[in-house]
Amino acid sequence: MNNRHSSLLSENFVPESYREVSVQPYYGDMTEDAIRKHLVGKAAYRRTKYIILENSESCAITMISRPDDDSLFSTINDISIVALSTTCVLVEDRAVDTANNTALAAKAEELNLGKESTLIVRGLDDHVNFINHPDPVQIRVVEVVPPEPPKLLRMVQHVLTYADLPAIKIEIQQIDIRELASKVEDVEAFLVPCRSSGLNFDFPTYFLDEHPDQKNWTLLGCKRSRQIHEYFYGYRPACVEICPRSLTSDNGSLQVIKCCLLEKDIEIDGHRAIVPWGANLRQVEHALEALITLDKSIM
Repeated sequence: MNNRHSSLLSENFVPESYREVSVQPYYGDMTEDAIRKHLVGKAAYRRTKYIILENSESCAITMISRPDDDSLFSTINDISIVALSTTCVLVEDRAVDTANNTALAAKAEELNLGKESTLIVRGLDDHVNFINHPDPVQIRVVEVVPPEPPKLLRMVQHVLTYADLPAIKIEIQQIDIRELASKVEDVEAFLVPCRSSGLNFDFPTYFLDEHPDQKNWTLLGCKRSRQIHEYFYGYRPACVEICPRSLTSDNGSLQVIKCCLLEKDIEIDGHRAIVPWGANLRQVEHALEALITLDKSIM
């Protein structure tokens, strides 16, 4: 591959709209000179910026130049090679939303493509688009279980289906409350924040949000749970910390995490974006946007 092609487009570049991409059959040699002779002088639609040439199992991507972008059609006067057949891969997967950067990057990973590759996908609704040099931003979701799968993970995955974000690869770090509880000795009963946690122990279990009669219990909770307990019962109980923010640290990786001490706004703490425990999708999207901005600033 000619190195000057590799820097034409940035890593993770995906055309803003697949209407900018034209797919055409091509029967010539997959060389820059042959492709230039084939395309220069032909008319191109005013929305077209990239032309994918498909020849049997080979493909190439070009970026076109023309003197007139306003007319409905204008003549191509030059091209630049985005990728030749040595690094360009075209696949069909009708489940992939080709307008979604993360979905395209995930498909590239599924195919074990290297970072120097360019992947073209014929996907959902028969739309075709490509991702150049897929190397998605890695973000870790830190969350407690149960419930399983973790709610914050599901929310992040849902946001990535529609949000206008660069390609992201999600990792999950689960903190199992049951494992934390198993290390406690001499337990008579557990008190957990709410019934929706789905926790079920061999010991009697009570739920703080139901304000049960006081027992000799151990609280599985966080700072907010301890505050609520003190309000109702007048003292701070023995407690096993379950707050993911308190149980983890900023290790340099980008993280999204939740904390019930936050109620309305997200907070950026080092490399971590903190969302309220009851975060909505908008807040989760803002947290991901903040991490992407942070990632760009530290590159």
